[in-house]
Amino acid sequence: MRQIVIEADGGSRGNPGPAGSGVILYDAASREVLAEAAVYIGIATNNVAEYRAILVGVELANQLDANAELVIRMDSKLVVEQMSGRWKIKHENMAELSELVGKALGTRKYSFEWIPRELNTKADSLANQAMDSEQTSIRNFAKPEVAADPEYNKSQPSSVRAPRDIKHKLTTVILVRHGRTELTETNRLSGRDGADPSLSESGLLDAKAVANELAKFSIAKPFDNLPRPTVLLSSPLSRTKQTAAEIALKLDLEITILPEAAEISFGEWDGHTNAEVEQKWPELFARWRGDIEMRPPGGESLAEFDGRVLTGFNKIVTEYEGESVVLVSHVMPIRGLVRKAMAAQWEAYWRVSVAPCSITVLRFWGEEAAEIACVNYSGHL
Repeated sequence: MRQIVIEADGGSRGNPGPAGSGVILYDAASREVLAEAAVYIGIATNNVAEYRAILVGVELANQLDANAELVIRMDSKLVVEQMSGRWKIKHENMAELSELVGKALGTRKYSFEWIPRELNTKADSLANQAMDSEQTSIRNFAKPEVAADPEYNKSQPSSVRAPRDIKHKLTTVILVRHGRTELTETNRLSGRDGADPSLSESGLLDAKAVANELAKFSIAKPFDNLPRPTVLLSSPLSRTKQTAAEIALKLDLEITILPEAAEISFGEWDGHTNAEVEQKWPELFARWRGDIEMRPPGGESLAEFDGRVLTGFNKIVTEYEGESVVLVSHVMPIRGLVRKAMAAQWEAYWRVSVAPCSITVLRFWGEEAAEIACVNYSGHL
């Protein structure tokens, strides 16, 4: 059986502070270097950076040879003993990262070995490279060095017809719908000014799953081409803040509230199913379905709501220009931002499906250009 050696290290300047992970993979028999990675994490602890280094290494090994035996070497006695099962993992962040590593390892044969720091200088150098540059660099020497999608441009719009004389930096906007609530599960309207329900038990599981998926950005497919999140925004409602809290824990980010990202207001219709609204307000409901200026009683029209969403969009692309921004929001704001990216008509609001804790990725260069990377991705659920 082929054996791949992974040498991994992580560091943090401040502990917690700016952190990076370094990893190098080579064939145990030939000593041929197969891949290396310098991964910038953001603000994190040394131990988190070390666990992330293992995860990167295993994900790279999975791409190279999913059946090869892995020997994972580190100079962190703590991490080696914890991952070998001899020491208990007490910190929640590291326990969750250990779980991710376990899933990535799967059923293949593997072992962890401690090595002295002086024998782990290459991985240490790569970790420092990531911290110095605040960028991620992954090189796979075992394959021709082409992007997974050769038509995808990491910094400019991908289409040849898109504008090229762009002055604004790329802002990556990662839209996450909140997890399920009792109202979601019973298909009832739940807007900005309604009951403000919390996540259900299933919704909390949704939130943990999407947090784990966001941790793969810049590291593993299908999001290896997209930058790691650096900013976390949330609608002010309970269900989005709870979902964002799971993401904050996983990505070591602070939550900033974006009021404009709250759901549309359904007024007196809140808490009802569509069938109940149609039965109780038949004429008004019929007019509302085809009129963007029509408000539910005590609620918000689609035109008013759309203006609010665009105000939030302008805040994102001006205050966080050049960043990778996660926005935890709701069905309607996500549809509104997709409509903005598409420069689409009003019909876009009812032509996009947005599942609980799905991921939608939009790329904006201010008002100059936009691109949709994915909509309603839910492979993690």
